[in-house]
Amino acid sequence: MVDAMAEARHNGGNGRDGGDAGDGRSRGDGRPCLELEGVRVWAPGSDDLLKGITWRVEPGEHWALLGPNGAGKTTLLSLAGARRQPSSGTVRVLGQRLGGVDMRELRRLVGVVDQDLRMPDELTAESVVLTGATGTIQPLWERYGDAERARARELLELMGCAHLARRRAGTCSQGERGRLRIARALMASPRLLLLDEPASGLDLAARELLLAALDELAVFEPDLATVLVSHYLEDLPPRTSHALLLSAGEVVAAGEAASALSSEAVSACFGIGVEVRRQDGRWLATMHGAASGGNGAACLAGPARHKVT
Repeated sequence: MVDAMAEARHNGGNGRDGGDAGDGRSRGDGRPCLELEGVRVWAPGSDDLLKGITWRVEPGEHWALLGPNGAGKTTLLSLAGARRQPSSGTVRVLGQRLGGVDMRELRRLVGVVDQDLRMPDELTAESVVLTGATGTIQPLWERYGDAERARARELLELMGCAHLARRRAGTCSQGERGRLRIARALMASPRLLLLDEPASGLDLAARELLLAALDELAVFEPDLATVLVSHYLEDLPPRTSHALLLSAGEVVAAGEAASALSSEAVSACFGIGVEVRRQDGRWLATMHGAASGGNGAACLAGPARHKVT
């Protein structure tokens, strides 16, 4: 077990050990970042939370995970982040099978952007980002050297937050704090980054700055795989390459975004007739008949499955 985890860390868990530094860095060994096969999750006294999920995320892919409330998105993300085990089926994160590996150690190799992460108000933005190197709320100053501080400044610049380095986190806006969370999650140079509704609650300007930063990240870290959870197509970064649509614990559609985000599949997933359009790399969904007062009721019969690749 220890040898397997050491190999995973060497092959991409830390950019300083497993790849080139600087712009356009390449890390990892080409193995899938995430593999699920026939996965079910259930809880006592309730229906299955996930039903037969098969999913594969390759290095450099940028997935959108979409679905209505109660679809199972949070449960699926917790599997991807090695925070729970499946009831049945197989989950491999960074090549390591859940159930046969130290989950606590594996979690350190996955970047998670958690909107509930507490940021001590008195810490500077740079200090908040530095804590990502140790996975702590408060800084462990003795463990941060020149390399960690340089990495933190690099990520602040990437996220468009270089000007915030010396500002206290408590004085940063919600949008700025959201980008600080992403920078913090990237400190350990993960191969897989999970973002749970990063644009939630942001105003228009803050959302656009966030999406622009994620676009820059896709160029800066070409082998980094991302999974972004959202309720809204409008919140997807332009470089979204793939999408998985989930409803009632089942896959409605999964595959390349151009196919998976069809009007038919999105309508089936959310149970209401919508038209999906893409313009200048951005996605938009509008309800059928909205201009004439229609209510899209024809799509409320239930989600057919529309698996695509």
